Amino acid sequence: MEIIELIAGTLTQAFIYAFISYGMYITYKILDFPDMTAEGSFAFGAAVTAVCLTNGVNPYLTMLISIAAGALAGLCTGIIHVRLGVRDLIAGIITMTALFSINLQLAGANLSIGRDIDTIFTAKPTMAIFGGIPTLWRKLIISFILLVIFKFAIDAYLKTKNGLLLRAAGDNGRFVTLLAKDTGRMKIIGLVIANALIGFSGCLVCHETRSFSSTIGTGQVVFGLATVIIGTTIFKRLDFVKGTTAVAIGSIIYKACIQLSISLGLPANLMKLETAVLFLIILVIGGTKKKRRSKGAKNDAHA
Repeated sequence: MEIIELIAGTLTQAFIYAFISYGMYITYKILDFPDMTAEGSFAFGAAVTAVCLTNGVNPYLTMLISIAAGALAGLCTGIIHVRLGVRDLIAGIITMTALFSINLQLAGANLSIGRDIDTIFTAKPTMAIFGGIPTLWRKLIISFILLVIFKFAIDAYLKTKNGLLLRAAGDNGRFVTLLAKDTGRMKIIGLVIANALIGFSGCLVCHETRSFSSTIGTGQVVFGLATVIIGTTIFKRLDFVKGTTAVAIGSIIYKACIQLSISLGLPANLMKLETAVLFLIILVIGGTKKKRRSKGAKNDAHA
């Protein structure tokens, strides 16, 4: 029974943090934009959620507020990069750094949410539908439902004219310009959507843990990139698997690896080291596969 509960808890974490994977998929894979904003927008989403909940705001409304907060963070990075001409990586770092101070000003270093305050997992409408289900499983089901809803929403958007232009902005900016569209504007839209998703992830973490910490965003860029690389590498040759599905599965694999390490007794103060090593291994494996494919293509060409 303990193993089943451990798996359920790990899956819940994977589903909640998969929204970071969705966001990083848009910036890293679609826009080819090294966005460092994620650490700030994730914490920003959690901070505004914690403040709103402790001040009596409807828990469901906090989801929309956190999405707006993340979108605002992405908008700032986009404007700094596109309109002010700052390099993409530096633009994200500037926003991330600014958000650290803003989050401290909003919620302090730490903010706990009392058990008497409803979250999306305990509010009356939720309990009316899932009240007979234990809390662990209720969190798992709700986080999975939200994950699936957003997955289909993202997939649907990427099929629209605007979504196709977003893809083109990352693949071939000149093509977008030829269509009389502003490539910079498409980058800003992509950053807004991506960080809105990441801010929403921070919101869900806050609801799930009933707490906010100023360091909550640390390492989220690495997590997001790792899950995107894991998912897209595994399903690279399976065209029928959507990118959103691949990165969500990447999130599950990543969280499972972390949980396995904890179960095997790895000290908590070494978790960041393990995260860095795991990410390095993923990058090396991905790079090795690319080199093999390029060598194979060259050999075929010579033949």
